[in-house]
Amino acid sequence: MACYLTTGKHMGLYWSFGTVLLLLAITAPAALAFGFGGASAARSKIAPLRWFGKGYIAIVRGVPDIAFFLFFVLALDIFFEWVRHEIKCPDWDQEIWQGNDFVVCDIAKLPMNNAPQWVHESYGFLLAVLTFAIVFGAFAANVLYGAMRAVPHNQLETAEAYGMSRRQVYWRILVPQMWVFALPGLSNLWLVLIKATPLLFLLGVEDIVYWARELGGAKTPRFTDYPHGDWRMWYFLGLLIFYLAFTRVSEIVLDRVMRKLTHGQATLAGEAQRKAA
Repeated sequence: MACYLTTGKHMGLYWSFGTVLLLLAITAPAALAFGFGGASAARSKIAPLRWFGKGYIAIVRGVPDIAFFLFFVLALDIFFEWVRHEIKCPDWDQEIWQGNDFVVCDIAKLPMNNAPQWVHESYGFLLAVLTFAIVFGAFAANVLYGAMRAVPHNQLETAEAYGMSRRQVYWRILVPQMWVFALPGLSNLWLVLIKATPLLFLLGVEDIVYWARELGGAKTPRFTDYPHGDWRMWYFLGLLIFYLAFTRVSEIVLDRVMRKLTHGQATLAGEAQRKAA
């Protein structure tokens, strides 16, 4: 069993855990940035910007996640290749859209056909990160938009009465206090993001779900050195334990962050801390 679990192909399974953690480490702040931008746009006094922010929130919330994941990967890939095509092949005299086929010059393709394998994998991972950030950024925008509206309006009016500009009120009063109201929703969104990482498998990235299926199957091309029966149940059981443990650790950390943020705040959690003290 020790030899079986330390083969080179199993190293791919172990590295895929790092891929999932790296995705979460990059996607979470990126989605939060998209969400903050979307929420700020939805509150803008400029009508087109406000329409864009509210439209971004509404469209992504109203379409199944899997549809957006598959759409954005293709759309971003086509967009990047089109930009490279316009820059590198200005003398191209053929149509880009030839029937249902999207055709660009060879040097505009991403990645290049002769690129190393790690370039192909990195490019697929980049598309996955952007897709996750765009989709979950819309959900974060909805949470942050609601949190901004939950900050007592009389505090904002008081700040303006003391001579603060709108920009100062936004950054010094509204933004610092909204996190108390936003954290419960963002915590749930983080847990949903963890559970959504198996979608990497559908986006063409060799994640832990891919390797569990390949190594646990009895008739897969990935594993021929050690033939065995159908062990997929045990591999997926290992994934279940991993996700449950990771979720539990996340809940502990988020609870501590919530206690720190609500300390001294005029919220139910802050009042509970004062009574306990």
